[in-house]
Amino acid sequence: MDLGIFSISLAVKDLKASRAFYEALGFEAFAGDEAQNYLILGNGGAKIGLFQGMFKDNILTFNPTDVRAIQKTLKARGLALSVEADESTTGPAHIVLTDPDGNGILIDQH
Repeated sequence: MDLGIFSISLAVKDLKASRAFYEALGFEAFAGDEAQNYLILGNGGAKIGLFQGMFKDNILTFNPTDVRAIQKTLKARGLALSVEADESTTGPAHIVLTDPDGNGILIDQH
């Protein structure tokens, strides 16, 4: 099961301050829209999403090519999903689950 590209989505209090901090660590913004309160930054293979006011907690994020196939596999393995993709559709969709420690996991097909 290929979960795709991994990143962490950080719920930040101040997008500009967080951007400056991560840029000082060598990250560069390559996607997102500061006017809409989010930016995606990269440093080599590491990706970080900065999101101000969009969600409460940090989220582990994966961007696969086939979220519906992953959904079927996870459900067959007995994992509970709090958000499911409509399996009768194709294209962009996402699923959400929570690990045993309460960490949110977003599997988001763009």
